[in-house]
Amino acid sequence: MAKTNTTEVLEALAAEIGENVYIDIAKWHLYLSNAKLHTVVAEQLYPLITSNTVNEDRVTAVLASIPVKIGGGRKEIPLIDLLPLQCQVNLVDILEKFQREF
Repeated sequence: MAKTNTTEVLEALAAEIGENVYIDIAKWHLYLSNAKLHTVVAEQLYPLITSNTVNEDRVTAVLASIPVKIGGGRKEIPLIDLLPLQCQVNLVDILEKFQREF
């Protein structure tokens, strides 16, 4: 991945996140690609990859800063509150893989 441009890396990262990470609402799994959140998450987490600072605490902080509108926009919930723990672990694994390949 060292010779690919930023746009290609972001698109690949967003695709990987969108296919493997979901929010859980009443035991319904809504993948981030279907929720149209995968690109935002990738863009927010990409600086951790480029600065070689991916770790669970930093990823959690970024996820806590991403608001998800619910109820037609009447409320916002931090994305971290909607992700099951296993999805958070999967997300960190994905980011670490991209960091190694970057």
